[in-house]
Amino acid sequence: MVDKLVNSEANARRITMVESCFGSSGQPLAVPGRVLVGEGVLTKMCRKKPKTRQFFLFNDILVYGNIIINKKKYNKQHIIPLEEVKLESLEDDSQYKNGWLICTASKSFAVYAATAIEKGEWMAHINKCIDDLLRKSGKKAVSVHAAVWVPDGEASVCMHCKKSQFTIINRRHHCRKCGAVVCGPCSNKRFLLPNQSSKPLRVCLHCYDVLTTTKNHNSTDSALRGTNADSSGEDDSEDDDDEKTKGQPEAHDLPKFYGDAEKLE
Repeated sequence: MVDKLVNSEANARRITMVESCFGSSGQPLAVPGRVLVGEGVLTKMCRKKPKTRQFFLFNDILVYGNIIINKKKYNKQHIIPLEEVKLESLEDDSQYKNGWLICTASKSFAVYAATAIEKGEWMAHINKCIDDLLRKSGKKAVSVHAAVWVPDGEASVCMHCKKSQFTIINRRHHCRKCGAVVCGPCSNKRFLLPNQSSKPLRVCLHCYDVLTTTKNHNSTDSALRGTNADSSGEDDSEDDDDEKTKGQPEAHDLPKFYGDAEKLE
């Protein structure tokens, strides 16, 4: 599928169109050998609530962004190298269906498709791209992935002490190691997690104890302690828009995947 599209004019036009939709806020996407494999809308579980995002699957990267004008303008471009990605299917529940996890070393999150068929297509195409990329590069799949953050709405009290009630004053924090929602006193330590940041990040007291014990056991550098000050990367910038999406994805155009059968015109 990909090999036939590599040098086609149709593929070049598609990539140019994606670049133009992100405008000057996005990074250049046209590089030798890159192919746009598919595109479509998925609902991403953000920190505060689920939100629709436009996703573009290339043979080596996954790109997504906020939808400003459907099919015309996107912003807040995110680029994920597929070599780092691992997918994990999620079981359906009463509120969310057709979901899976996109896990990387630096960030992991859940996405949801409108139907089970779309979920199957997305997961199959992404996994095929990952397998092909690792096979050609000879690299091994990344074994350590960042934790998925528990959404704010799923924790009214601290998940560590089970006592501290969250209010406007007593704000929520996320442990960067396990993803739990915790209060300030239960997350007043920082630890260096190189896969996520060059700076020490906020972790809960339980993860801090585990990390420091492991680090001391391995006779490596001592862990870095912090204070109750806000941690780097605490806020999810994707929650800074005015989108009102809740629950399952609304009806959107079906995702489109480009295969060998399509005319390259």
